Amino acid sequence: MMIILAKSSFFTTNPNTLSIGITFDLLLTVPIIYFMLIRKTNIPKTSVVPFLIIVMIICSIILPVQNQYYLNLFKTWIFPIVELSIVSYVIYNLTKAIKLYRLNKGENVDFFTTLKNTCYEILPKNLVIPVVTEIAVFYYGFIYWKKRKINENEFSYHKDSGTISLLIAIIFIVAIETVVLHILLQKWNVTVAWILTFLSIYSGIQLLGFLKSMSKRPIFIKDDKLYLRYGIMNETTIDLKSIDSIEISSKDLERNTETRKLSFLGELESHNIIIRLKQVNELTGLYGIKHKYKNLALHIDKKNEFMTRINNALQQWV
Repeated sequence: MMIILAKSSFFTTNPNTLSIGITFDLLLTVPIIYFMLIRKTNIPKTSVVPFLIIVMIICSIILPVQNQYYLNLFKTWIFPIVELSIVSYVIYNLTKAIKLYRLNKGENVDFFTTLKNTCYEILPKNLVIPVVTEIAVFYYGFIYWKKRKINENEFSYHKDSGTISLLIAIIFIVAIETVVLHILLQKWNVTVAWILTFLSIYSGIQLLGFLKSMSKRPIFIKDDKLYLRYGIMNETTIDLKSIDSIEISSKDLERNTETRKLSFLGELESHNIIIRLKQVNELTGLYGIKHKYKNLALHIDKKNEFMTRINNALQQWV
């Protein structure tokens, strides 16, 4: 209705008055109606923000530039407050969820899982994994420094695999190349030099977050499930009843659509455990990218202990 009104002859004769009405309707009335319609549904209330962005874009398109005074005021003063409110709301709910988790569970809290579960309740599903990944990178990279205790049912996978050394080497290479490239590119174009420098720094931060998350998110067995993680890069859950066979082996696997490695480094990292399943399962990677697999190769630091615990658990289903 607002679009039709903005294109009508009424708007041509009364542009100032109608532009104010259209602006307030699109930026206030329409979002309020949308909120009232979704508040008792499963649609996250935070979806009001992307909806508000859409109506802002529509308002910018249908109104002449000279009639966008109140729209510009909204963009400058109101919308940033809305964004900060949403961020505060997410942080508050995350903090509350972690406290509740600690209260109800007598065990270590997995930040990444708790963050995902919380964000699925308050954010649109398509935004959850990208948002969670970015937050987790900074959390593990700069905030979580406390040593993670490995419990009886947990297993580390980063100590003997050589991955830590490889990622540290890559971070140093990125740092050195960033300095050299910045100096060279600055002579040609300062803006391009700083853009590439920022991207390199951001890549280094991501690698640091990936590296540190490996020691904070061990593999573990609980009840009748095996929870396989590779930091925040890859993860999958296997029902123990679905395991066809498991063996200690470092032999090369045939590369096909049914065979994958838990490590995101693929062939750059060796494995010492091969798990074969009765049916196809799903491996979730960075930014929620999913891959199907039936055979999975991974590295476990204490492989014999891991095999003993898995075999003992499997005896229940024989």
